[in-house]
Amino acid sequence: MRAESDPFCHHPELRHRIVDPLSSHFRTFRIEDRLAEMQAQGVPTGWWYSDEEREAMRARALEGHRDSDLWVFGYGSLMWDPGLCFEEVRRARVPDYARRFILKTSHGGRGSPQAPGLMAALDKGDGCEGLAFRIDRANIEAETEILWRRERIGPAYLPAFIEAIADDRTVTVLAFIADHSAPSIDPGLTRAEQIHLLATGTGFLGTSLEYLTRIAHQFAALGIEDEDVSALLRDTQAYIRSRQSA
Repeated sequence: MRAESDPFCHHPELRHRIVDPLSSHFRTFRIEDRLAEMQAQGVPTGWWYSDEEREAMRARALEGHRDSDLWVFGYGSLMWDPGLCFEEVRRARVPDYARRFILKTSHGGRGSPQAPGLMAALDKGDGCEGLAFRIDRANIEAETEILWRRERIGPAYLPAFIEAIADDRTVTVLAFIADHSAPSIDPGLTRAEQIHLLATGTGFLGTSLEYLTRIAHQFAALGIEDEDVSALLRDTQAYIRSRQSA
C-alpha cells in the first residue's frame, strides 16, 4: 500500500484541508508553555505527565513496532491538523471501535473550569471512519515524540494497535482509545449534556463547537456520512439559536 511521492495522491480533495505539518503548532506544543493561560482560566496545574513518564510510556507502546512504516489513525483533530510529517494519507475505518463524544475537558484545551467542553474518544463500538497517516520508518522516533506530547498529556487516552480497513485491505494502525479509568472520560453523559458542552466549551485550542464542525467538514469533503456527528452538530446549532433568541 505504498504511495507515490505525493502524500495526497489518493485524496487530492484533502490537499488544502490538512494543515501543513511543518507549520502546525503541534510540532512544538508543550503543555508547560500554556501555564500562564491555564492559570488565568483557573485551570488546575500539575495533572499532566512529566517528560520522563511520557517517554517511558511511548517506549513501551512502540516496542516491536519500529521495524516498518507506522500508520496512525485520526478520528478527531488529527484529521485536519495531524502535526505529523506523513508519506501518505488514506481514508480508513476501524471496525471494532466507534467515535463517542465522552471526553469532558476542563483543562484548557477546548474547555475550562468555567466553560467545560467536549471532545471525541475512540471506544468499543460498531465502526469508526477516519484517516490513516503513514509515517516513514526513519521518522517514527521524531514523529511519535511529537504525537505523544499531544495525545498523552495526561490521563484520557491509551495507545493501542488495532486493525483498520483502508482500500479493502487490513492494516495495523496506532490509535488512541478511551481510558475509562481517567476522570475526564464520562460515558454516562446524556444527549442534553453533550449538546450543552459542545455549545459552550472553549479553551486555548478553540471551541468545542469548532472541533465538531471541523470533523463534519472533513467528512463532507470525503463523502462520509456519519449520522451521529451530523445530528450532534444540527442539535448543537439549534441549541445555540434557542439560547440566543431567549
